Amino acid sequence: MSTYQIDTSTSRAHPTPAPMRRLTVPALRNAKGKDPIVVLTAYTIRMAQILDPHCDMLLVGDSLGQVLYGLDSSIPVSLDMMIAHGAAVVRGSYHSLVVIDMPFGSYEESPQQAFRSAARILKETGAAAVKLEGGQAMAETIAFLTARGVPVVGHIGLTPQSVNVLGGYAARGRSQEEYSRLIDDARAVAGAGAFAVVVEGVVEPLAIEITKAIDIPTIGIGGSAQCDGQVLVIDDMLGMFDRVPRFVKKYEQLAERIDAAVAEYAAEVRTRAFPAVEQTYQPKG
Repeated sequence: MSTYQIDTSTSRAHPTPAPMRRLTVPALRNAKGKDPIVVLTAYTIRMAQILDPHCDMLLVGDSLGQVLYGLDSSIPVSLDMMIAHGAAVVRGSYHSLVVIDMPFGSYEESPQQAFRSAARILKETGAAAVKLEGGQAMAETIAFLTARGVPVVGHIGLTPQSVNVLGGYAARGRSQEEYSRLIDDARAVAGAGAFAVVVEGVVEPLAIEITKAIDIPTIGIGGSAQCDGQVLVIDDMLGMFDRVPRFVKKYEQLAERIDAAVAEYAAEVRTRAFPAVEQTYQPKG
């Protein structure tokens, strides 16, 4: 089989065949307890191209609502938005497993609704799996999807789609009651057939205990280095925003570098230093 790798030497999408080397759901599932799984979010074709060689999984997160669209939360994100960005990420990658978030309102009503939404996502994007939030309450839906050929990544702990119920983005698992419930959530998600689970914003001892308690990989974000893998929002770790969650490490300060580059461009335009001869077309002969 072959997929398509977009030519990065131009700004246009000229697909060229490349051998299929994409990681599979069983390969990620079997990574439990082995080398840590590297995951980042991606929303565009060019970012997917850059991240793909370094990652095991690319997550098209509904965080695109805040990151790309300036929304206050991920709640308004639509299924069409996720499909459009998911298809772009699939086109821009050939190695990483691509997982797409199911947005709020596209799966909670019933397992049947979830299947219809998930089927659209997989058919229209070419992605390998979907991700949905919720623990014990979503176990029936996860089982329904996996039994019908839809690979699922679970998501427990701090679940952004439930921000209105949770009352904010505070860490979860500080009370003994919540600590125990989240372990039960993890077991329910794993038992229902999810092949991995994102564990977000929980106290570190809980993230470690969950990782030991279930037989599928845990992907931490604000959890622990002892999780089976880690995920971050790409724009956060690249320093595109001043304010980021506590669990983010900024590996770059791209916003500052972009600001400096644009300032230089603006100055050259205003002084007519740009375009120079090298950037213009001159008569031949």
